Amino acid sequence: MNDPREIFGRAVAQTESIIAAVRQDQAGLPTPCDEWDVRTLASHMVGVVIRVALVGEGADALKVTPFAELADDPAGSQQAGWAAAYRAAVARAAAAWADDAKLDAMFAVPRGKVPGRVALAGYVREVLAHGWDLAVATGQETELDQELGAFALAVARRSLPADGRDGIPFGPVVEVPADAGTYTQLAAWLGRTPQER
Repeated sequence: MNDPREIFGRAVAQTESIIAAVRQDQAGLPTPCDEWDVRTLASHMVGVVIRVALVGEGADALKVTPFAELADDPAGSQQAGWAAAYRAAVARAAAAWADDAKLDAMFAVPRGKVPGRVALAGYVREVLAHGWDLAVATGQETELDQELGAFALAVARRSLPADGRDGIPFGPVVEVPADAGTYTQLAAWLGRTPQER
């Protein structure tokens, strides 16, 4: 696998634009992630990128909570809104992964110890999947950057076998038509029912 930092940067930029479009009246809407409303999902999305930063800084991913405190108003101010919190996490993650040596160093992540490039590719998948979840929940465009989606789908199929899932956090693969969009296929592979809300 090549250097995933550029594609991670594109993934978080795409997801930031989705977070930035969330309105306050949407915070309590349901999402494709069972039991999470929009606010909880956004908290997790910021928390995941903070986790990426902390892992790059040497922390054990299993000891990092994947949720962040967010302002009550998604738009907030330039400094206090959800997109601002996400941008701050992204900047920290970029700094944490700036050293090329980290791509081959071993890191502890929820699925074991892996080289940094593999860990970061897995986080690309998570960032993009949750971006899609949030887009669905808030009525935004769901067929996003196809190259990013294809990358995330390939990572998901490589790292998450279809069989032997216990449902946490990934349910069984959901059947979708062979010609379904890339993000629909990604959602289905991760066990989400890819229906528009």
